[in-house]
Amino acid sequence: MKTIKKEKAKELIEKSKNKIFSAEFIKKNGEHRLINARLGVSKGIKENSRPRPYDPSKYGLICVYDMELAKQKVERPYRMININTLLKLNINKTKYIIK
Repeated sequence: MKTIKKEKAKELIEKSKNKIFSAEFIKKNGEHRLINARLGVSKGIKENSRPRPYDPSKYGLICVYDMELAKQKVERPYRMININTLLKLNINKTKYIIK
């Protein structure tokens, strides 16, 4: 496993676009969460939906499509990953530990 900084992890996630990756992070309530996700999915977003009232990147968040919730047919399978609490990242067949 390679060790990388949070900024590099964010860059790797943003460059992955339509590839599936997994990430382990600490949720707001303190629980550890493992997510299989991808970027660039617009399925289920309504054409006339209102925009977000805030910019997630200003808070260290990345909006991703949760593959597990999509399998369960959840109406909105989009979740936020907090870069500041990111612990591990598995992307492009490479595992990283975030410091």
